[in-house]
Amino acid sequence: MGEPGAWGEVTAGLRVSRPVLVARLLELDAAGVLTTAHVRAGAQVGGVNVRTVWRWLEAAWAEGRVERRPRARLEVSDQMWEVLAQAGGNVAALHRHLKAAGGEVPSLASLHRAVRRDLQAGRVLPDRAVARREREEQQTRQALADLALAGPSEAGAAKVAARRLSRLVREATGSLLVGENGALAGVALPAGAQLVRTSSVRAVAEAVGQAMAVQGAVCVFGDPGRGKTAAVRMALREVPPGWKVTWVPVPVRPSVAGMRRAMFDALGLAGRFPHTSALADAAVTGALGEARVLVVDEAQRLPVPCLEYLQSLWDHPGTRITLVLVGAGSERALSRLPQLASRVGAWQEVPRLTGAEVATVVTGFHPLWRTVPASELTWIDRSCAHGTFRTWAALTAHLQNALLATADASVDRALLRRLFKRVAPPL
Repeated sequence: MGEPGAWGEVTAGLRVSRPVLVARLLELDAAGVLTTAHVRAGAQVGGVNVRTVWRWLEAAWAEGRVERRPRARLEVSDQMWEVLAQAGGNVAALHRHLKAAGGEVPSLASLHRAVRRDLQAGRVLPDRAVARREREEQQTRQALADLALAGPSEAGAAKVAARRLSRLVREATGSLLVGENGALAGVALPAGAQLVRTSSVRAVAEAVGQAMAVQGAVCVFGDPGRGKTAAVRMALREVPPGWKVTWVPVPVRPSVAGMRRAMFDALGLAGRFPHTSALADAAVTGALGEARVLVVDEAQRLPVPCLEYLQSLWDHPGTRITLVLVGAGSERALSRLPQLASRVGAWQEVPRLTGAEVATVVTGFHPLWRTVPASELTWIDRSCAHGTFRTWAALTAHLQNALLATADASVDRALLRRLFKRVAPPL
């Protein structure tokens, strides 16, 4: 009776995987010497009961399978991920949404595991407050655009104001410019506005062009609202044949995993995001093997580890990148990583509009300002805009809306002072 105890002591430290155990038992079976004693011993070293070992053998005899049957892996689709983001990462809310939609619904535990797996692999869940704020800002921009584009189909005062606005534009330019605004992807303009090639735009274009010639790096910086992003987009509107331009948005509170995912998505790589960083990096560096301008907007958000990740992509022997880092404070972010800062070939600041160029720039930007005397434009800039292009764009949109809403409105200082309060908060 002491034999089982002795046998247990012998096998206590042994553990054999299913494939190895089943393969050995199949060899014994093929030799015609397989016995129940072998199965019992196999159950001991496999850490399972005897019935389980017999099931493994039956699967091997019937299907030729020595591994466990693969399970269908639950994948969190982009639509499910968006619902999860809107729910603030609440997996239970996503589970309720799937139930309400009908069809086959995974268990809550399986859904938790799938979401946790994707998060660990670097998939980024957008912040609910940020997503809501972006959605509200988009709705506000659309509402402004709808107001600014009010047309003859509307009745009453709006109809009269629309005709009056068109007349003001025609008097200034000789033709109606609404709809011919030189639209540029990623740049929001008021209706009827046109891009203006300022001295800053020309300087940015020159710096980026020189960096492309040597596959170097450029840092475009300056205070918010000066037109840094618009200047870079104008500079890269037409690139030489064989070059591609990729804009990489910086996530909120970025991490290396988040930047890796942002890079993967920005490059438009096929298939799902890889579940290991090595596979993701291989896919990204492979796509960067062709001549490409990599623009990282809002670069001031980047912590040192993310900057090191960008440097590793740039330094990789298989990539051909011109790196353009854009953002208010991006020069300070780069100072945190001297190894990368020393590689920047051009530090290009986008300054405020000077008093001498305000009149030329804003009258070229939108025909409404061509009806305003130059002295008044100087007063507007000194009182409100302070050479900030974004403020001029916002003021233009508000002025359009005021002229559309009130048929007898005139562009005077009383109206402009009222609009100043909408453009800038009280100090």
